[in-house]
Amino acid sequence: MAKNYFYIILLSLCFFSSAVAAQESKQQPSASIEELSFYPNPVSNGKIYITSKTSQSKEVAIYDVLGKKVLQATLNVNAKELNIATLSPGVYIIKIKEGEATATRKLIVK
Repeated sequence: MAKNYFYIILLSLCFFSSAVAAQESKQQPSASIEELSFYPNPVSNGKIYITSKTSQSKEVAIYDVLGKKVLQATLNVNAKELNIATLSPGVYIIKIKEGEATATRKLIVK
């Protein structure tokens, strides 16, 4: 009887350790964007300017506090300005992706 419990515990530990290892491999840290800045924050004129050290195009997504995507845009290499006049006043999350690097910040619209 004790032998059966030993095998059950050993088997469950093997499954648990493999599940933990699988989850750890999924959570790879993403690179951050060097010298990223976006301004003004809080926004009152309906436009934000996004700059960084590199001159790659940027994919920008803006989410409301409930996690719903409310705006998505791609800024090409020369563009730094994003029109957000359609957003109503409130707090948003802005996610900026440049190449493999991503950054997430809080955005306030007045």
